[in-house]
Amino acid sequence: MAIESFPRPISTRRRFSALLSVTALGVYLLLIVGATTSLTNATASCSTWPTCHAPVDPLSQTELAIAWAHRLTAAVVGLLVATTAIAAILGDVSSRVRSILVVGGLLYVVQVGVGAVTATVGPAAIVPGLHLALGLVIFSAIVLALAWDLELATGSDDDAIESPEPLEELEEEIPTATERTLPSSRLARARLTAIAYFRMTKPRLMWLLCLVAAAGMALAAGSDLKLSTILATLGGGVLAIGASGTFNHVLERDVDQQMSRTAERPLAVDLIPVRNALAFGFALTVASLALFLTINRLAAALGLAAILFYSVVYTLMLKPNTVQNTVIGGAAGALPALIGWAAVTNEIGMPGLALAGLIFLWTPAHFYNLALAYKDDYARGGFPMMPVVRGETVTRKHILYYIAATLASAIALTWITNLGMLYAATVVLFGGIFLWAAVRLHFEQTEAAAFRSFHASNAFLGAVLVAVLVDAMAF
Repeated sequence: MAIESFPRPISTRRRFSALLSVTALGVYLLLIVGATTSLTNATASCSTWPTCHAPVDPLSQTELAIAWAHRLTAAVVGLLVATTAIAAILGDVSSRVRSILVVGGLLYVVQVGVGAVTATVGPAAIVPGLHLALGLVIFSAIVLALAWDLELATGSDDDAIESPEPLEELEEEIPTATERTLPSSRLARARLTAIAYFRMTKPRLMWLLCLVAAAGMALAAGSDLKLSTILATLGGGVLAIGASGTFNHVLERDVDQQMSRTAERPLAVDLIPVRNALAFGFALTVASLALFLTINRLAAALGLAAILFYSVVYTLMLKPNTVQNTVIGGAAGALPALIGWAAVTNEIGMPGLALAGLIFLWTPAHFYNLALAYKDDYARGGFPMMPVVRGETVTRKHILYYIAATLASAIALTWITNLGMLYAATVVLFGGIFLWAAVRLHFEQTEAAAFRSFHASNAFLGAVLVAVLVDAMAF
C-alpha cells in the first residue's frame, strides 16, 4: 500500500512526534513505578483514593512515598495522554492515529478506575493482572500511533532496493594473500597471523554477550555467585562466541568479498587457509564444551546449541533466505542468558527465560539500525535484510515496534525477578535515549543517524544488564 505523506510543516511534525514520544515514555515510567508499587506492597500503606493519608506505622513511610509517587506520576501522565489525544483530534493526523489515541485516552480513564478500586477495596476485587495489562495496552497504542504517524510524515513507498549498485572500486585495492607483501620478520608475520585469527572470533560481540551471561548468573545466584562458576561460564562463552564467529567467516568468505565492510576479513583475502580456520573453529568448540562441562551438562548443551544455531541455522539457513533472519536469529544472542542461568541452577527457569526474551526482542531493534547503515552492502551480498526487501520506511517503523516490545519485556523481567529501583530507573532513562534516537532517525534518515540509534541500542542493553547485575547481587 502506498504511503501518503501529510503536508504538515516539519516543525509541526516534530512537535507532535515529540509529544507522542514523551507520552509513551510517561506511560512506560508509570508502568515501572506501578510494578515497583506492587512488588513492595506499597498499596497496603495507602488504602484511600485519590490521596494517601499518613500511615500509623512509621516503618511504612517508604511504602507511602512509593504509593504517592505512583499517584502523582499517574496524574501527570494522564494530562499527557489527554493532551496527546486532543492534539490528534484537532490536528492534521491520519484517522487511524487519531482513533488509536482516542481509544488509548479512554482506556486510561478505565485504568484510573481500576487503580482506584485496587487501592480502596484491595487487589482481590480486580481480575489479577488487569491493571498491568491495561497499562501495557495503552503504552502499545501510543507507540503504534507514533510509528504510524512517523511513517506517514517521513516515509516513502519506493525505498526498497531492486538491483544493487556494484561495489565501487576502492581507492586502494585490497591485496590477496598471494599478492600482499608479508613482513620479513618472523615475529611480525606471527603478529599479523595472530591478529587475523583474533578477528575471526568477532571480539566486538564478546563483551555484550558475556554481560548477558553474567546477568543470567546474577539473577540465579545473587551475591552467592561463585568465582569458579563465573570464570568457567564466561570462559566457555568467549570460546563459543569465537567458534561461532570463525565458522561464520568460513561460510561467508565468498560473500564477504562483495561487501565493503567485510572485504578485508582474513578469509575473504585468503590470509588464512580455510582448513586452518575450520581446525581453529573446531578447537574453540571443543575447548568451550570442556569448560562448560566443568559446570554441568545443561550449560554445555546450551553452549553447543548456540554455536550450531549461529553457524548453521542463522548463517546458512536464515540470513540468505528470509527477511525475518534478524528476528529469528535473535535466539543466538538470547542463549547466553539461559547459559548463565543454567550454569548456576542446572535448569531453565522463568527469570532466565525472561532475560532471554528481552535480548531476543531487543535484537531486531538493535540490528535494523546497522542494516539501514549498510543497506547497499547487504544488497550486494544478496542478503534479504529488512531495508533491502521492504525498504527503509518499513524498517524504521519496525525499529519502534521492537523498542516497544523490548520495554514491555523489561517490565515482565521486573515482575518475575523483583529487581529494584536502580533497574527501573536505568530502563526508563536509557529506554528514553533509545526511543529518542529512533524517532530522530525518521527525520534525519542518514547513515550517521542510523549509527546513532545503533549505539543508543548498545548503550541501553549494556546499562540494563549492568543494572541487573548490581540489583541482583547488591540488594
